[in-house]
Amino acid sequence: MAKKIIFASGKGGVGKSSLTAGVAVALSEMGLNTLVIDFDIGMGCLDLILAADDTGIFNWGDVINGHCEPSVALRSTIGPKLLVAPVEFDESFTEDSVKEMIKNYENEFDYILFDAPAGVRGGFLLAAACSDEGIIVSTPDEVCVRVGLYAGDILYSKGIENIRLIINRFNKRLTTQGHYLNIDEVIDATVLQLLGVVPEDKKLSFCSVTGMQSLENSKAKSAFFRIAKRLEGINVNLVI
Repeated sequence: MAKKIIFASGKGGVGKSSLTAGVAVALSEMGLNTLVIDFDIGMGCLDLILAADDTGIFNWGDVINGHCEPSVALRSTIGPKLLVAPVEFDESFTEDSVKEMIKNYENEFDYILFDAPAGVRGGFLLAAACSDEGIIVSTPDEVCVRVGLYAGDILYSKGIENIRLIINRFNKRLTTQGHYLNIDEVIDATVLQLLGVVPEDKKLSFCSVTGMQSLENSKAKSAFFRIAKRLEGINVNLVI
């Protein structure tokens, strides 16, 4: 049975989709069957970030509405499988229908990662309803931390008790100069267990154009692998 994890932030612009994709690729390269589901209805971009094949015409909404078999909707990528988001919201997209859709894949994969959209409605709530665990992605600034705390509280109210924190785009130099919150301050403000820290990496900004291949030999990719190993219960030292 797959571990189902929602990656959420509550706020856009924190690099959550690239981070979700990076962790998914790392899990795949570790030999774990991984599926990523894009819940950013109408605004999904994981097919670009993951360099998905261009033969797919179906999304997870098509699976719900019976327009295709569940296996046909899966897209191949540079690592994990991918279910892209529908281009618009449909009244058939309910918590129950999405749960039923995901049951088609639970026995096939070790991990199913849900990339939730910005905000705490729509696709965020659909993904939350299907998740066993939660990861809040925040950059080390007060705005993102506050919104991340709010998103985490909503996940907890939905029955998700195992919620952890990833600090993204961490710049050690600027933090030392006092421009950003330090790691301890982010942890204290979110009241969440730290799962990992991903350093600021300019290569990540090219992922929407070149895919995750541009991260070879990068600090971000190393961080994604450390996070993936921790998800597997492997003790890995924190590297900043």
